[in-house]
Amino acid sequence: MIDLCYFGTIRAWVGVSMDIPVNLFDAWPVDTAQESFQDLLRVPGLRIERIVSHGQCSPPGFWYDQDWDEWVVVLQGEAVLHIEGEAAPRTLAPGDHCWLPRACRHRVERTAPSGPTVWLAVHRAAVPDADGA
Repeated sequence: MIDLCYFGTIRAWVGVSMDIPVNLFDAWPVDTAQESFQDLLRVPGLRIERIVSHGQCSPPGFWYDQDWDEWVVVLQGEAVLHIEGEAAPRTLAPGDHCWLPRACRHRVERTAPSGPTVWLAVHRAAVPDADGA
């Protein structure tokens, strides 16, 4: 087990860029016209990223359909997430989270236009079912 108290030292060992912020609310992107995606940790089978949105959303007609599992939590701001097959989109406020299993089609309908929406996304490599599928 890795003692996260030594995270600053471990970053180099696990291949994480040394210029990432240690605090999730530090080092906001300067260009608010683009969404910012920043890997915080990347190890075999797992990636954790910080996403900062400034009113961005998925393009019209675009759906994410990923080959990996993803768990997202909104830390600041607000987002509206549409999951295919659900009756209505979900509004996510700070602390709200959502599990998006592999091949779960989803899209971001909107994020807060008045300030940053900060997400934490945990991506997990696809794990076969017990029957190997």
